[in-house]
Amino acid sequence: MVQHATGTPAEWLKARKALLEREKQFSRLRDEIAEERRALPWVKVEKPYVFDTQAGKKTLGELFGKNSQLIIYHFMLAPGWEAGCSGCSFLADHFDSANQHIKHHDVTLMAVSRAPLGEIEAYKKRMGWQFDWASSNGSDFNYDFHVSFRKEDVEAGRATYNFAPASENPGEEAPGFSAFYRDENGDVFHTYSSYARGNEEVIGAYMLLDFAPKGRNETEIMDWMRRHDEYEDAPARKSA
Repeated sequence: MVQHATGTPAEWLKARKALLEREKQFSRLRDEIAEERRALPWVKVEKPYVFDTQAGKKTLGELFGKNSQLIIYHFMLAPGWEAGCSGCSFLADHFDSANQHIKHHDVTLMAVSRAPLGEIEAYKKRMGWQFDWASSNGSDFNYDFHVSFRKEDVEAGRATYNFAPASENPGEEAPGFSAFYRDENGDVFHTYSSYARGNEEVIGAYMLLDFAPKGRNETEIMDWMRRHDEYEDAPARKSA
């Protein structure tokens, strides 16, 4: 049984109002950080990256479609993996609902992984997702944006993640977001990247859990979470 302080309605209201002031400070700080994020200098992307998509091969500029802004989620799915990262899958479960809105606000949202397109499509079908997902297999894209790691780079101390030297054993893949802008001339600029816990504000399930009495109730990050078709009450997965 959870042991917690109790009080009168008046005591609760007093404490709640004090907390509200802190929440307002946090909201204002978040707005300030978002403004600073938008003020970062943009870097022109010179390398001609090519991706495999359901519509054929596309350059980075062509991934934008009709929009001038592109958000890419670096989804952890390497060639030969049986399934995508469970944490990335938890996060990606939030994309389709948000995409109903942001695609009408000059923003293209999609995932990119190093796995071949066929492996991506198989996992996407298993999860029932609708968002676009491209393969960067055969290009330097994941390595240049510091979400995939070559063994020789790790051993030589050249690998970085979250703007710092990567750990001794970072694994093949790591998660992240990268944002881009395409101007009227078709030039593409890298505007922002976020890694590690910097990604977690898009996880609406976490934001809801933060309202709950027990909060996230984790010993380690995401230790309770499963792919949505792996919970005990999930419908039986159909064989391919």
